[in-house]
Amino acid sequence: MQITIPLATLVARFEQYISFNTQSNESSTSCPSTSGQLSLAQYLVQELQELGLTDVRRDANGYIMATLPANGCPVAPAVGFIAHMDTSPDMAGGPVHARIVDNYDGGDIVLNATQNIILSPTAFPELLDYQGQAIMVTDGTTLLGADDKAGLAAIVSALEYLLQHPELKHGKLRIGFTPDEEIGRGADHFDVAAFGADWAYTIDGDAVGGLEYENFNAASATVTCHGRNVHPGAAKGKMLNAITLATELQNLLPPSEVPEHTEGYEGFYHVHSITGTVEQSVLQVLVRDHNRQQFEAKKAFLQTITDLMNSKYGPDTVSLDLKDSYYNMGEIIKNNYHIVELAQAAMQSVGIKPHIKPIRGGTDGARLSFMGLPCPNIFSGGLNFHGKYEYLPLRSLQKATATIVALAIMAGTK
Repeated sequence: MQITIPLATLVARFEQYISFNTQSNESSTSCPSTSGQLSLAQYLVQELQELGLTDVRRDANGYIMATLPANGCPVAPAVGFIAHMDTSPDMAGGPVHARIVDNYDGGDIVLNATQNIILSPTAFPELLDYQGQAIMVTDGTTLLGADDKAGLAAIVSALEYLLQHPELKHGKLRIGFTPDEEIGRGADHFDVAAFGADWAYTIDGDAVGGLEYENFNAASATVTCHGRNVHPGAAKGKMLNAITLATELQNLLPPSEVPEHTEGYEGFYHVHSITGTVEQSVLQVLVRDHNRQQFEAKKAFLQTITDLMNSKYGPDTVSLDLKDSYYNMGEIIKNNYHIVELAQAAMQSVGIKPHIKPIRGGTDGARLSFMGLPCPNIFSGGLNFHGKYEYLPLRSLQKATATIVALAIMAGTK
């Protein structure tokens, strides 16, 4: 299938989107969590209306939905495409100073000479896959925002292409843009019934060919260690140091089951924060596993070591607050596997080799799948998300856009 997406228009659209600072904020209780997301949402609503989409709506929480009506395939299933508007709170979200490295030569890319920030294939060997291509990077002071503004740009550009080529027949397409995905709230107020799609795809993956329908089962734990503080000069037999308790508890976790020693389907415990004093220390722990039984076993082990600490130091010395975050959408999608096969076929039709792999994380699609909207994840083209070394090979963004167009056409034949 020959689908030629004009690169200049695609790049200009992406650059417009990253001009909005949409970094989400976990400490905010509003939805969306930051005003920049509403600013981008307002821009997107106007753009979608000007392109000619129908039912373009933004609700009070910043969620956008829109329709590209069926074109010659009235009985085809309704298919959705979803992307998120926010960027990660892990790195400054703007102002983004982006530039394009033309014809990348395989060497180091100096992002910021003053601060000695270098994007190097020594640290990121997958860079070498893009030799000879144009790559967009930042100046190293912010992330780029390809996660997920590349997804936004690919979806909108695919819609534009279909509108400009009415000879390409397709069924009803539904578009959903969400806020606050990066802080785990992207599906909180998503109205699946109003969306009205039979299934959907999040365009929120990374390298070309990525197709994901399995993700971690996820839980978050807050472990609080309660100490007893007395003057250190008179502490013998009296002091109970909560910092020491926190360290001891962390050391009880399996040392091989951490992010830096796991890959693929292997789960982990991730202590991502320890704060506190002698009187009280708090560990924030992520629990992850693709296998539901192993996931439950990991959570049970956290309770076991909590009980062990309490038996050693006294009741209520350590408390555990454990909450599930999301589950493996593979449980749902395995019963709707044709939508994965359709995505594979669409990629192959535009010359892309599909690469199915498990997500070592989660997407809006994970929660949406359990809300009644089966929703695998497709690549958007960017790499090194959430940090200053993020980059976007422009040919990959073109291919993501072409994949969406092919999916829309092929779904229209079902």
